Parts: sequence; C-alpha cells; structure tokens
Amino acid sequence: MLRKIIKILLILIFLVILAGVGSVAGIFYYYAQDLPQITSLKDYHPYTMTEVFADNGELIGRFGIEKRKIAPIEEIPDLLKKAFIASEDSRFYEHKGLDFFGIARAMVKNVEAGKIVQGGSTITQQVTKSLLLTPERKFKRKIKEAILAYRIEKYLSKDEILFIYLNQIYLGHGMYGVEMASQRYFGKKTRDLNLAEMTTIAGMPKAPSRLSPIKFPKRSKARQHYVLEQMFDRHFISEEEFNEALDTSVVLVSKADPSAKTPYYTEHVRRYLEKKYGYDKLYKEGMQVYTGVNVAWQQAARRGIDKGLRDLAKRRGFRGPLQHLEDETAKTDFLAELEKERLQMVDSGLMPGDYCKALVLIVDDTKKMVTVDLGGIQATLALKEMAWARRPKSDGTRYARAQIKKPSAALTVDDVVLVKIKKVGDGETPEIQVRLEELPEAEAALLALESHSGLVKAMVGGKDFQTSEFNRAIQSRRSPGSAFKPIIYAAGLDNGLTPASIFLDSPIVYKDDGNDWSASWKPRNYEQKFYGPTTVRQALIHSRNLVTIKILRQVGIRKVINYARKMGFASTLNADLTLALGSSGVSLMELTTAYGVFANQGRLIKPIFVKRVEDRHGEILEERESVATGGLELSSLLPPDSKPVISAQTAYIMTSMLADVVKRGTGRRAAQALKRPLAGKTGTTNDYFDAWFMGFAPQLVTGVWVGFDELKPLGRHETGARTACPIWIDFMQAALAEMPPENFKVPDGIVFANIDEKTGLLADVKSKKTLFECFKEGTAPTEISPSAVSEELEESLFGNE
Repeated sequence: MLRKIIKILLILIFLVILAGVGSVAGIFYYYAQDLPQITSLKDYHPYTMTEVFADNGELIGRFGIEKRKIAPIEEIPDLLKKAFIASEDSRFYEHKGLDFFGIARAMVKNVEAGKIVQGGSTITQQVTKSLLLTPERKFKRKIKEAILAYRIEKYLSKDEILFIYLNQIYLGHGMYGVEMASQRYFGKKTRDLNLAEMTTIAGMPKAPSRLSPIKFPKRSKARQHYVLEQMFDRHFISEEEFNEALDTSVVLVSKADPSAKTPYYTEHVRRYLEKKYGYDKLYKEGMQVYTGVNVAWQQAARRGIDKGLRDLAKRRGFRGPLQHLEDETAKTDFLAELEKERLQMVDSGLMPGDYCKALVLIVDDTKKMVTVDLGGIQATLALKEMAWARRPKSDGTRYARAQIKKPSAALTVDDVVLVKIKKVGDGETPEIQVRLEELPEAEAALLALESHSGLVKAMVGGKDFQTSEFNRAIQSRRSPGSAFKPIIYAAGLDNGLTPASIFLDSPIVYKDDGNDWSASWKPRNYEQKFYGPTTVRQALIHSRNLVTIKILRQVGIRKVINYARKMGFASTLNADLTLALGSSGVSLMELTTAYGVFANQGRLIKPIFVKRVEDRHGEILEERESVATGGLELSSLLPPDSKPVISAQTAYIMTSMLADVVKRGTGRRAAQALKRPLAGKTGTTNDYFDAWFMGFAPQLVTGVWVGFDELKPLGRHETGARTACPIWIDFMQAALAEMPPENFKVPDGIVFANIDEKTGLLADVKSKKTLFECFKEGTAPTEISPSAVSEELEESLFGNE
C-alpha cells in the first residue's frame, strides 16, 4: 500500500514538474515568437559624435545626438574591464547570459540590507535591455530579456559582448561609453586612467545621476570603495593596489566646450557638414573632420577685436556707470556676489588684464583718485586711467576729444563700473590699480586666408558668439567704401591703363535724367580738396574718389561688375557710378577672397574651411588635393577648382600699388608696426558707418570690418585706418611672428621704368619727383617728361579747392 502511495506521489510530482516545465517552455515559446533579431549586434553601430579638429589636431567641436566615442576592446585597459565585471557581473565569464547564482545572492544581500544593494542582471542582459528591448518594467519584458541574453551568449563571444556594453552604457552627464566618460570626467583617454579613476567610472552604471562624481562626490567615493572591494575579493587587484587607489584623490576636469576657442569657425563648419552630408550623417555617424583653423591665430584675432572695440568705445565717450546702488541691502548683496565670483576665479580674479565689476566707494577730486571695491578687496582708480571718460555729445556723430579734469565729472559714490586690473602689488594686502573700462557696442569681424591654399586660418564673426551667433564675416553684407577701389583699378589695368596713367582730379557733377540740378550728385574727395593731374598709383595711394569715378566711367560699369564677379563677388553690385566708392553691400569673405587674387598672382582660390572628412571607419569622404600651378611652390594644399582669373602681371602691379598704400598712404600704421613687405587698403563709408582694412603679406591675406549691426555712425574720424587697421595689425603681428619676411614675387612680363610722378612720363634729369614704376611689357611710356611745366600755371589751373 505504501509503495503504491509513493508511486502515485512520484507520478504526481513528475506530472507537476512536467506541467511546470511545459508551462515554462510554453511561455518561452510564446514570447520567443516576436523577438528582435540579434544578428545586428555583430555589426554594432551606435550613434557616435562627429569630431572637428584644428590644423594641429586639437579638438574644436563635437556634434551628436549621443555623446559617444567608440573604444576598441583591445584599447580598453584590462583593469577597467575587471572593474565593471566586479561591480556589475562578477560571474560574467562563467554564466550563459543568465546568472541564477547571482540572482539568488542578490536577493539575500538585498534582504539583509533591507534595500536593493545589488542587482541580478548580467552584463549580457543589460546589453539586451539597452539595444533590443524597450525600457518598460513588465514581466513579459523580463522573459524576453532572458531569452535574448541566452541567444546572444551563443551568438557572440564574451569580448564582443563586453565591447558593446562598455561602449553603450550611459555614464551620466550625457556621456555614453567609457571613452567619452573618461574624457569628460578626467580629460584622459581610457588607456591613461589610473585605478582610482577607473573604479569611479565603473561605479556609475547603477545610478549615473545619483553617483555622479561632479554632483555627489561623497556618494561617488562610497561607490568607488565598493567597486574596489569587489575587485579585491575576486583577486583582480592586490591589497596594496586597493589601498593606493582608495587614497588617491580623483581630480575632475571642468566641463569645457571644445568649440569655445573657435565658435564662429566651428559653427560654420557644422552648417557646411549638415548641408552637404545631412542631419543623420552629422549627428549619428561620427565623422572625423579636419579643418584649416589655427587656434593660436584664432585667439589672437579675438584678442585684437576685443582690444579694438574697447578702444573704440572709449573714443566714443563714457555712457555712464553700469548701475547705481543707493539701497544698503542692494550694495551688500552686490559685494557679496562679487566676492563669490572673484573667489571662484583663478588667482581670485586679480590678474593684470582681467576685467571685473567694481563698486565706487570714494571719489576724491583733490587727490584725483577713486577708490573702488572689487568684492572684499579695494583698489585705486587714478584720474589718468579714466581721463577718457567724457560724455558723448547728444548728436551721436562727433565726440569731444577733451579729457575730464576731475573724477567726479564721470563717477559718483555707489556707481557700479567695469574696470580692468592694471597692476597688482606684492604682499598679503597688495595695492591694486585699475583702469576704467567701457563695454563695446560696436561689432567687428576678421577673416584670414592662407594665400596659396585658400585655407581659412582664422575667422571671427562678432565680438561675442554667446550673445550673437550671426557671422558678420560671411552672412553680413556691408558697403566696403574705398576697400572696393582696387577691383576697379585692376579692371582699369586690364583695359588700357597703367600705374602712370594720368587723370585730372577735378570737380564733377552728375545730374539726374530729368535734368534736375537740385538732385545732382557732387562727389568729393575725403579731404574736400582737388589735386589736379594725378597718376593712377597716386590716386590709389591716397584713395582719391574723383579719379576712381573717372576710371570706372572709362572702363565701363558693366565691365567692372563682370570683372568683380570673376574675382569672387556674388553679392548684388550697384550698376551706377557709386560703385566706385564701394556703395554695394558685400561680405568680408568676398572681399578677402578678391584680395587673395592679388596675393596669389592672379589665381582665385575659394576659401576652404574643411581639408578632409572621414567616416566612422576612416574612409575618406572628401579631401583637398595638391595641385601644381604655374611653377609656384605651394606650401600647403590647393583645391582643384583654383583658377587664374586675372593675369599675374595685373596682380603684381596691383600688389605694388597696394604696397605703396601701406608705405605712403592710409595704411602707414601697418608698415610702421610690422616692418615687412605688406600690401593693403583702408575703407570708410559715408557717415562713418563702416570701417575696413584689407591687407596681405605674401603668405597671408586678412580682412577686418568694424561697424554697428544697426546702421549708425562709429563716430567722426573713425576711419578704416583708425578703427579697423589696429585690429588687423594686432592679428598679423601674432600670425606672422614665426614667418620670415618675404618679398612679393615679380612675375615674367613685368618691366620697370623711371618716371616723373607729375606727368607719368619717363623722368627727365630735371624731374623733381621720380618713381621706379612697374609696367606690363609693351605699356611703359616712351616719351620723356617735359621739364618746363610751370608749377604756378598748374596751381592756377588745378589748385586745391
């Protein structure tokens, strides 16, 4: 009887087990029907970031939906792998996707702790959950996860699974994968991490936000301790390594936007890439982009613009304090915030050259001194450091040049002002001297091209990218004024003129078609004078408006416009005589490109920002190739579409005349500062709305524009020479510092003749002013200048008016 009962129980147990197994099998079979394919994991292809690099390989930009950089498994340190395995899945190399022992252990640990301290999911399950399933927390999802984990283990090797996991996992602050986390938190590649840093990262997957070493350093340290313990328990590290890592301070790097040094340049490259390759390629496919920007030059350009605009702001006059605080609570709060900001800065924000706000405490006219508070530290502001702070005139066009005679003419107690640290003394309580500053209102742009390659080496589109992303070097269209004149003179040289051709600088009046003389146009020179017979060279050197208009009339407006088109101008150009005075709106990039034609012996080379683009696998998508041209020795890459648009002879003669503009004309300041062969031209528009300086050395072409976004005067006498040229000089001094001076090369087909500057003919022994002039072969004068010209007669006929 007993045997029968036992037999029946065994049968029942067997049936129950069979039913259970059948049920489980049925459940697994049911949920296995619509599972995603795991074959895609063989070609793991996650979203990665496009990276943009400067000419020296420095990172200047990243674009992507997910901040991820793929690290090959062989480049990930073994200790970093072991750190993740120890903390996330200690039996990774033993189980087949599901770790039942680990699940049981986790349950015990969680019960003992009274909270969840360990999870039961394996690394394989985490890969499954991340890549193949939705994040929903449902029983059916866990069943699918288990089935897929088992399948993955059969389909992929352990190293392949670990490779996917370490590149896919989210590690806080928008970072995916160990390589990006390593660079974000420690500024290193994974191969350079120490054990303390590795275990900090390995401790984050459980709760990336709550275990952030940036936001919650204590929690992060505790989790790191746990990871180290797990590694030690599994004999991954020695006791000595454990203690050393635990005692090692983890130094985090501050978050830095790689594009902060080159914001306008990087943004332009981003737009180019998105337009050419599309959104998905840019933000998901991780291209490698190599540009021509020189970061050091870019920084020099920004410094030059900042200084130039601040100097302009001071010349325009003091607009008054930033604010005035009378309420004691407001003053206390302001100083407390000022001190807090200062203490967060390097060297407490008191390095010479730093800018900061200050509260005026004392205004002493007797001592000609102002005392200001920088936030817990006092400083002195001498009258000589604020003498410029006169108030601008109400008409907004002309500003008094007189300096203030006493501090109270500009400041009162409780004013909040902007100052620049001028000098910091020695000692515990150093004497600090400051200079009164003014926030710039005007804008500026700079573009620099490598002459022989067209590579854009620096581009600044405004004074502050954070305030305005509008790129004034490319997107803005402004009147270039006299900076456009060289285009007209070059057209003249190709239409029968020479540098020695004579034009009469005399009054001209153009009436409208209706013969209404009251609406007539009476152009004048900047100096409001007329100079009589003038050579083409002299007219360009001194920027004579009337001669330029006459050259335009002689060559023909339509012919000049077509000439400008082939030199790179795409903007609409005014088809009237005002074209001679640069009335048409053009971009700084167009104008710089055109000057590049002169510097590059007549070849038009379109500006190049991107040198090479590679896809995520290293395949080249585009690359600028070297081109041999006309025997030139090119120092860098030339684009295939570069082409000659004017003759080398015309380009040289224009360069020679523009070199004289720098030596003897409106660009003299540049020659005095750089003391090397240069060529260039200033530009100033009516009412001083725009100021330009366009210039080049044989190696580099640079253009600078200064103006307001809304059309209004920069101020009387704020010409290209005064306002734009100093910015150009500051940049070129930095850019050319390590380049030896070069002379402009004389091409074949150029001859020289000694001429009389008055007549443009061959010099006579009695000629008072002579010039060794350059000509195209066959165009030099053959007639000798008459020596009996009466200067008194000339003065009576063409004298100054």
